[in-house]
Amino acid sequence: MPTEHTPYAAADDRYDQLEYARVGRSGLKLPRISLGLWNNFGDDKPIETQRAIPRRAFDRGVTHFDLANNYGPPAGSAESNFGRILAEDFLPYRDELVISSKAGYFMWEGPYGEWGSRKYLLNSLDASLSRLGLDHVDIFYSHRPDPDTPLEETMGALATAVTSGKALYVGISNYDADQTREAHRILGELGIPLVIHQPRYNMFDRRMEDGLLDALADLELGSIVFSPLAQGLLTNRYLDGIPADSRAAEGRWISSDTIDDTYLGHARALNAIAEARGQSLAQMSLLWVLRHPQVTSALIGASSVRQLDDSLDALHGDALTDDEIAAIEPHAVHGIGIR
Repeated sequence: MPTEHTPYAAADDRYDQLEYARVGRSGLKLPRISLGLWNNFGDDKPIETQRAIPRRAFDRGVTHFDLANNYGPPAGSAESNFGRILAEDFLPYRDELVISSKAGYFMWEGPYGEWGSRKYLLNSLDASLSRLGLDHVDIFYSHRPDPDTPLEETMGALATAVTSGKALYVGISNYDADQTREAHRILGELGIPLVIHQPRYNMFDRRMEDGLLDALADLELGSIVFSPLAQGLLTNRYLDGIPADSRAAEGRWISSDTIDDTYLGHARALNAIAEARGQSLAQMSLLWVLRHPQVTSALIGASSVRQLDDSLDALHGDALTDDEIAAIEPHAVHGIGIR
């Protein structure tokens, strides 16, 4: 029997909960922590479990919800499920929300089912809007650079997304520093600003520091970093073993081999620094990525309201001191857990 839907009314004090930061030189502002719908909003999760997370997030001031065409499983289902939640819960608040989607990874068979061609990006955007039940997204990203399609074509498709009214802003994800500078130049010549970058960044994946932070500063772009908790490696999830319901046990995104003595030595040392601050390892890890002025927002996932609350509570903590950053440095080792 279907679960009866309980009407939703957002908390009156939602805008007293957290800070918002401007995205580069744009008029767009994002909460310092945003909610990503990558791994917990597919058809393998009950809709009421999914619904509770964005409701709680919005009640606590999170206005940005990030998706992509391939999120699920199966691909597309996160947008469809969130589209249902939007229609049933958030329609009165649509103008308060920033909703983003991306295209670049595999979605359908044939030569136009992934990467960065104009045909793929714009067809995918139409499909995303249909699944979401929207006439536009607030941000549309090229999810990854295409080694075979000219960057001019990919950026031209993003420009069309804006001029057609189907996206308000455009961004890129997983582009390196040189690709970012070139994308910015091409879009600028088309009269469309490149506003935001979405790179992966955390204590165990520090590629963003290899020129990208400098490029963002030079170009006055904002960024929203994904996987700031290294898919759970920068939480207390694995400090005492591998839980049966964890990603490492499942083996889909993290191998159980990752939870080795090297990882545990660094993770336990980082956890001790966090505990001395009165925080969880996850909370300290979020503040570590947010310490850079180029990082507008940290993009978290959550499988429960409790997990969401723990991450959002990071913003109640004091900024990391120079001494704490120095103590973290020997344990923020690039390459741990990366495959």
